[in-house]
Amino acid sequence: MERLQSAPAPTGPAGTRTRMSGVGRVLVAVYGVLALAALGRSFVQIVSKFDEAPLAYALSALAAAVYVVATIALVRPGRAWYRVAWVTLTFELTGVLVVGALSIIDPALFPHDTVWSWFGRGYLFIPLVLPVLGMWWLAKHRPVEAGAA
Repeated sequence: MERLQSAPAPTGPAGTRTRMSGVGRVLVAVYGVLALAALGRSFVQIVSKFDEAPLAYALSALAAAVYVVATIALVRPGRAWYRVAWVTLTFELTGVLVVGALSIIDPALFPHDTVWSWFGRGYLFIPLVLPVLGMWWLAKHRPVEAGAA
């Protein structure tokens, strides 16, 4: 009877494992779309009506910047980018949990929605789910140590 073996993880330059395969590609694509959406929305809000809700619009811009860096970090190989991905995803999850809770507890803090208000309700709760999926993906795709097989 033949034994089924799982396919080896895709490798990048110098034999490093890549995170850009299968679900990783979908994850990065969703991060990219979310980054562009948040960036565009925050730009329009800041340019046209920043004085109405400066905290909310500044947080939306911060979220957009975090999504851009997270997208790049998920794509780039290497241990340093792996760490950057963890930091950005942790920051993102913390932001969506804190801002989400505060927007429910004290709605006056955020008279206009941010990307993270109500746990990302305006973005179909993707900001709440995405960092958790990203962390799961990163945990499953740790960089290979130099010299490891």
